[in-house]
Formats: sequence, C-alpha cells, structure tokens
Amino acid sequence: MTRARPGQHAVVLGAGMVGVACALSLRQRGLMVTVIDPLGPGAATSHGNAGVLARSSLMPFNHPRLWSQLPGLLRGKNPGFRYHPLWLLEQWRWGLAFLAHAREQDFQATTIALDTLIRHSAAVHRVWMEEAGVTHRRRDDGWLFLYRSQAGFDAGAFGRETLAHFGVATAALSPHELHDLEPHLKPVFQRALWVRDASSVDSPAAVVQAYARLLVERGGTFLLTEAAHLQRDDTGWRVGTADGASQRADQVIVALGPWSRDFLRTQTGLKLPMGFERGQHRHFQPVGDATLNRPVYDTAGGYVLAPMAQGLRLTTGVELNAQHAPPHKEQLAAAERSAREALPLGERTADPDWLGSRPTLPDCRPMIGECPGHEGLWLALGHQHIGFSTGPGTGELLAQLMLGEPTSIDPHPFRPQRFLRG
Repeated sequence: MTRARPGQHAVVLGAGMVGVACALSLRQRGLMVTVIDPLGPGAATSHGNAGVLARSSLMPFNHPRLWSQLPGLLRGKNPGFRYHPLWLLEQWRWGLAFLAHAREQDFQATTIALDTLIRHSAAVHRVWMEEAGVTHRRRDDGWLFLYRSQAGFDAGAFGRETLAHFGVATAALSPHELHDLEPHLKPVFQRALWVRDASSVDSPAAVVQAYARLLVERGGTFLLTEAAHLQRDDTGWRVGTADGASQRADQVIVALGPWSRDFLRTQTGLKLPMGFERGQHRHFQPVGDATLNRPVYDTAGGYVLAPMAQGLRLTTGVELNAQHAPPHKEQLAAAERSAREALPLGERTADPDWLGSRPTLPDCRPMIGECPGHEGLWLALGHQHIGFSTGPGTGELLAQLMLGEPTSIDPHPFRPQRFLRG
C-alpha cells in the first residue's frame, strides 16, 4: 500500500454522496482534489433516495430469514420486490453469492460493520451540514414502519429484535399513537414502529450539492465530463476524459456507484460481483394540509413516502434488473395505488419520474480501500441503497486509510480483497 501525502493530487471519479464525501475528506487533509462527473454533484443515484439517515439501515436484505421468504419473493407476491428472470439467470453467480451470505455468521458481521459505518457517518453528517449551512434541511424526529395488520407486525419481530440488540431507539405504536404522530394518515394501519434513532432531509441532492460547494470553497475542483480512460505510468495515473483532456493524479478514487462495475472491467479487467437494486420515485402535491412530518415505510405496500422540498416523494422498493433496462412502470404505479390508500395525495408534480440503480455486493457491504494489484487506485463503491447514510463515514475511512492515519472504525469488513484479487 502506497500512502497518500498532503499536496498530492487525488482524482475522484463520481460526484454522488460517496464521491463528494471522499473528496471533502481528502481535501480537509491537504490533498489537491479534482472530482470528475458528467452530471455534477448529487445528480444521479444520490438524487433519488428517500433522504433517511437511520441506524435501522444496518439490516441487510440477505438476512437469515430470507430463506423462508424466498418462495414468496420468487413468485412475485411482494410489492416491494421485483426481479427480471433473464437478468437473474445471467447473473446467477452474483445471486448465489448473495444467498450464500444470508447466514447467521455473515449477518452478524454485516450488521456490526454497517452499524459502525452508519453511526460514524451520522456524526460526520452533522458536522458537515453545519459547515455547509444546511442544518435547516435535517429533521431529527425519526421515521415510521407501518403495518396494515397485526400479522404483518408480528412478521417483523426479527428486525425489531435486531434493532434492539444494537440499541436502536424504537417505539411500537398503536393506531391512536400513530395518529398523534401523523394525523393525516388514513386509518388503514393496525400497528407501527417508530424508529426514533433516525434523521431525514428534505432534499438529498441539495445536501450533496452543499457539500460540493464546501469542497470548492476549500480549494477542490469539479469537472463536468466523463472519465473515459485510466492508465498507470511511472509518475502515477492519467485519467483521460470524454472531452479529450487528461488529468495526472497521484491517487485515483473510483466512487462511480453502479457505473463502477463496467468502468473497472474495461479499464483494469477487474470483475466486480455487483448487482443492481433498482428503484424509482415520483412526486405529488399534498392535498390541503394533508402531509407528513417524517418519512414512512408501508411494509405491505412496499414503498416509502417522504416529505421533500419538491412535495411528497414516493419511492418504490427493489427491482433486480440490468442497470440500463427500461423502467418497470407497473411497480411505480402499484406503489402509487397503495400510497393513495394511506394518505390523500394530490396531482403529480412537474418533476419527471426518476429511476436509479443501487450497486449491491454479495454481502451488502461497500468496498472501501486500495484496489488489489493497482497501486494508488482506491475503491469506494457498492453501498446498495444506503449510500446517503454511509457516505461521509466512507469518505473519512478512505482518507484515513490513504494517509495511514488511525481509523475511526474497523476497515476489515470493507476491504476490497474479500472479492477482488490482484
């Protein structure tokens, strides 16, 4: 491992939450930083999430109870989960590896690792929001898991036990208590779980953009172009861009989210075992004063509804499919039908429907560290659907590893070597 030094030039590929966090962490330690992204800060995958910063996100999708749920999931009976059979057949190695990690031992390792990363990220988020002047966008009143039946609530016992094990503050609510918190929800929910140990923001993209402005104020640079070529020579790295220019770098950080897999394969020959948890969103105007105070997750409807600056944001569950496949509109339409049963929704806003891909590795942990066999090439990728909750901690951990500093959290669970060989 070659240590980075203050004064060196680091090029970060990707301007989502993770890429901007890596750039800001490195700039704070004295490196010269250039971020390359064709769309600009927070404009791609980081734009479309529900804006939740929650310790409850430590629960990976491939937990030990997945095996008992698998027959129903494969039959397509769960509104929060869809898959494209042909894609799954083509990606059978990823699918089998994903299922192989749905074991108790892997689950324990992943939940511990994600909890430390999320908690560290939450602390860094608070500092950066203050420095970037966007604390007004954060709400600290948690979020809600909604259950349409007592049976649905009972089925979530394993998740509640896991959150309790990690000391995540929650409260089970009766319909009356739920009404006190969210009076505009229709009376279709028999139980609810208030995850109190959580925050949310009213515009994830605006937060990422505020962090990007903070980076520029501190001397960082953004280039609105696409990284097209990556080459190592005796002096370091050269990053060729789509506009024909070239950037020399001592260190390169790949934080391209779902685009990381194809980029690394074409430029280095590495094969990332990456799948894509695709999701969509749509915005609605509220009806009168019928809005929400915090994000809510309808466990039976398979959607999250969150109050945003753009209106009420409806986000779908997971669709396993190719990154660039056309959007599955029925999933979004079904989520809208269920959401209208829960809350008075007005007309759609003028904002177009959005589709994004969340990059997922078989163990649901990101890669954070130096790329095996490629000196000075660093990876910060594979954050599945919780990149907004884990980005700042990722940036700090990567910077600490690059400069040889003591790390704030254990880096071992995130090492790229668990899937890549030099």
